[in-house]
Amino acid sequence: MTIHRTNHIFQPDGHALICATEHGMISGPDAGIERMEQTLRQIIAGGVDAVMASYGTATRFAKLLSQVGLILRIDGAGTVLGAMDGPGAQFYTVEDALRLGADALCVTTFPGTIHEEATLETLARVIRQAHVWGLPVMAEMVPGGFDSGPELRTLESIAVSARVAAELGADWVKIPYVEGFETVIETCYVPVLVLGGPHHADPTATLDMVERAMKAGAKGAVVGRNIWKADDTAGMAQALSRIIHHGDTAVE
Repeated sequence: MTIHRTNHIFQPDGHALICATEHGMISGPDAGIERMEQTLRQIIAGGVDAVMASYGTATRFAKLLSQVGLILRIDGAGTVLGAMDGPGAQFYTVEDALRLGADALCVTTFPGTIHEEATLETLARVIRQAHVWGLPVMAEMVPGGFDSGPELRTLESIAVSARVAAELGADWVKIPYVEGFETVIETCYVPVLVLGGPHHADPTATLDMVERAMKAGAKGAVVGRNIWKADDTAGMAQALSRIIHHGDTAVE
């Protein structure tokens, strides 16, 4: 069943473009996802392979999301209204995901922070529970935390974090890009997808980064803000899909 579900996300070429849309769990009606149904329609029209969504989005827009693979964000943390300094926690169960028809789960960890052990423990627990039911898990590894600088996102920290996710049993890894990404790919024995990161006003920055990641051996990308904050949401998704599935360059 794990292979069956994974094939809803990864295409026959072994690559996937996943659009992350669950940012509202932290930021609420952020610019670009204020009207979720409209945003989802644009994302799907652009040709993404899967959508990563919150429980609420997956429930409310189930029919719309049935057109693509569904990855459920199973963990969470505080909101922008609070201090946002906690380790986060598992909010939902594997059974919740199965009822929604999710094809995979996502859990975030923060290696190199005071919350490292707690978040890794959550990841390991979810993997163990999910694999009982043949449900794959994507590990989002963010060394230093969401707002960490380049000094905490070195080639070594990225490579270590990716390998740790594989060792814990993750089916694939979502992780920031770093120069020398080839080393990350070569030393992580599960597929690696590059994350989109903060929004760039110039879309070529994201397109170029994804192109470099793919040339290094990445199996795709998980992009959120740099799709649904773009002036042309569907167009940005389509451009990323061309790079990931057809080998187009950022310039093309």
